[in-house]
Amino acid sequence: MTENIWNYSATSGYATGSDLTGFKVEATDGHIGKVDKHSADVDSQYIVVDTGVWIFGKEVLLPAGTITSVDAEAKTIQVSRSKDEIKSAPEFDKEKHLGNADYHQQVGTHYGSHRTPGTPGTPGPGRI
Repeated sequence: MTENIWNYSATSGYATGSDLTGFKVEATDGHIGKVDKHSADVDSQYIVVDTGVWIFGKEVLLPAGTITSVDAEAKTIQVSRSKDEIKSAPEFDKEKHLGNADYHQQVGTHYGSHRTPGTPGTPGPGRI
């Protein structure tokens, strides 16, 4: 189960209605790119990150539940995943992700499987 992976946590610092486009995104072990698109739809909240040369110009989709903090002043987002965890996620396809429950399940399961209970922005046992 990937409960809450598709919603911003109350402690992330995301302000409802904020435009995150262009914000820098930092994994636990370094910079991964900039936000190209984001969604604030309930139960379908995410950011799409343009990774530039890091993964050969690909984009990755990160569920909002992976975001640990949003710093609006510095225009930076911290996520609770490593570069390797992000790089090994199911491949992002602009057309495939729109309204595709199977794709969202694959992504949610991938990121949910990397959660560590007690990590900021991560639910405890039994909520994954």
